[in-house]
Amino acid sequence: MKKGVSFLVTVALVALVSSLASASDPSPLQDTCVAIDEPKDAVFVNGKFCKDPKLTVAEDFFFSGLDKPGNTSNAVASNVTTVNVEQIKGLNTLGISMVRIDYEPYGQNPPHTHPRATEILTVLGGTLYVGFVTSNPENRLISKVLNKGDVFVFPIGLIHFQFNVGKTKAVAIAALSSQNPGVITIANAVFGSDPPINPDVLTRAFQLDKKVVSYLQSRF
Repeated sequence: MKKGVSFLVTVALVALVSSLASASDPSPLQDTCVAIDEPKDAVFVNGKFCKDPKLTVAEDFFFSGLDKPGNTSNAVASNVTTVNVEQIKGLNTLGISMVRIDYEPYGQNPPHTHPRATEILTVLGGTLYVGFVTSNPENRLISKVLNKGDVFVFPIGLIHFQFNVGKTKAVAIAALSSQNPGVITIANAVFGSDPPINPDVLTRAFQLDKKVVSYLQSRF
């Protein structure tokens, strides 16, 4: 094979692999692509049904209520108010979303991961102990205590958490690099899957007594 042809084939293969391996949202090819459930008054762009841009209105890009604390009366004493493409249809193809997180004293946003987004978090009030764990084999904990005005980044796909170490309520705002970041809460996924994971698998994986595994599964 000639060098010129070989080079072009290599470039094409690299581009193909890169496109297949990409985990981020695709770039938009038009100004707006407001998500729509029904194809009526819609056009098909970037693999999604979008509202006809001529029919786009301000409400397609608007959400109200992020100033209100969420209900933290739950087992983890925290609440995540999500603002993604489900709440703002105009976020479709724009590759961004955000959340508000409220924490009771000693409440937490338990270890979880976002399979499709990096997260940047800003503390608006209170004191949070936050961190993420790097991938195998190091599994290194990167953590820090944050106060009002501090910012911290959680890289895409890595397990991370926030814990209110203060004696007062805390609140934070986070932006995520996907219109639909997804969330996998580790304990819920492992011990609360439907149907349940065979306890023998978890007993060996976590080096626990089978009764302990059964108890944990009953909690989720």
